[in-house]
Amino acid sequence: MENQLREVAARIKELREISGFTVEQMAEKTEVSVEEYLVLEQGEKDFGFTFIYKCAAAFGVEIKDLLEGSSPNLSLYTVTRKGEGLPIARKTGFDYHNLAPSFKNKSAEPFWVKVPYVHGAEMVFSSHAGQEIDIVIKGKLMIQINERVEILTEGDTIYYNSSAPHALKALDGKPCELYAIVLEPRDSDFNFKMDKAPTEEVMTQLRQSTVADNFVECDVDENGVLQDIRFKNADRFNFGFDCVDKLASKCPQKTAMVWVGNDKKEYRFTFADIKKYSNMTANYFESLGIKKGDRVMLVLKRHYQFWFSAVALHKMGAIMIPATNQLVEHDFEYRYKAGEIKAIVCTADGDVAHQADLAAKDFPDMIKVLVGGKRDGWYDFNSEMVLCSDIYERTSATPCGDDPMLMLFTSGTTGYPHIAAHSHKYPLGHYITAKYWHNVDPDGLHFTISDTGWGKALWGKL
Repeated sequence: MENQLREVAARIKELREISGFTVEQMAEKTEVSVEEYLVLEQGEKDFGFTFIYKCAAAFGVEIKDLLEGSSPNLSLYTVTRKGEGLPIARKTGFDYHNLAPSFKNKSAEPFWVKVPYVHGAEMVFSSHAGQEIDIVIKGKLMIQINERVEILTEGDTIYYNSSAPHALKALDGKPCELYAIVLEPRDSDFNFKMDKAPTEEVMTQLRQSTVADNFVECDVDENGVLQDIRFKNADRFNFGFDCVDKLASKCPQKTAMVWVGNDKKEYRFTFADIKKYSNMTANYFESLGIKKGDRVMLVLKRHYQFWFSAVALHKMGAIMIPATNQLVEHDFEYRYKAGEIKAIVCTADGDVAHQADLAAKDFPDMIKVLVGGKRDGWYDFNSEMVLCSDIYERTSATPCGDDPMLMLFTSGTTGYPHIAAHSHKYPLGHYITAKYWHNVDPDGLHFTISDTGWGKALWGKL
């Protein structure tokens, strides 16, 4: 493999010199730095898929000239037996095999492609002139074109404009195999340029476009310091549908939360996961008799079910009332009365469910749901929620804007706790918190220590 790499590198250098290109010119044509181009030309680094094609395009030769030192010579037909396609240097672990390397003057480039499954991998976008047909022959594939996402399984086909930024990703823990046929634009001589990177303008737009754009406008100075903020369409805003579900559509496999259990095992939930499980939770709560306007207390510590439940309640229009697991019987009793609690969703850890139960003796109609265990008189969240449908649609009755969404009990430092109520506009107010105080990175991780019973958990965790 190393010898082949150096042979290809030597041919690239020879063709560069014959063509009269400088190193700087080739670096510009292949869209890499001068330093990186020199490393590649010297055969010290494996060639990316994009680099080979850009070199071939710059020299006006076929791929085979670079890879094998010979030119295609067939013009009537060519047969490529199974497993005998011309291997192309890998890009991010992808295996490419050209299925017609010996055919002259092609108007399309056919490939067999194997897309590896990489847990937690982000989508890597590329683009190239022309159009493309992808036919899935094995496994499950996610393809994102601009902000649109499609899931394909064996036998499915997609035909698209490949000049748009697009990315492929294997799903379900297994690699995916497909045939990719890339067609050059009409009315042009064939000069194949694979995986031309999207312009910086396009990628900047993709990176900067957020689900908040329909609701928030900001003015900043030349240093990026916030000068003014305006909210729009707030009367139609629902965090569950307009943030969580929109992100699940825009970037379904993007990590939404990294959660570590008491067993020290790490679990990653994508935005598609949060949408799915919040929908199942909403259907589960409704099956228990919880409905729009009902007040639901969540005592869930940092269990991941808190996120499922919170988003579900937002979608349903039931009012979420977070509470700390430090409460005892008289604390629960006061909150049940003051908050007119219809249901409680509580952790099975420690003694907290017992204390909640003692306080509920005068509230026989209260719906009690336990997370992480079983208890007489309580529904079992973990075993029952998973039986529910993962479809929960927005309707004309979906709460939003000024409809009540959240009730927080104050800490009660100088007296009995009081209730602070918030509408569905509350998350919009914390746009400033996330962007200009926490300075969150869309590709990073943000950790808030707070128990989910406190307000800080909402503007730090949710």
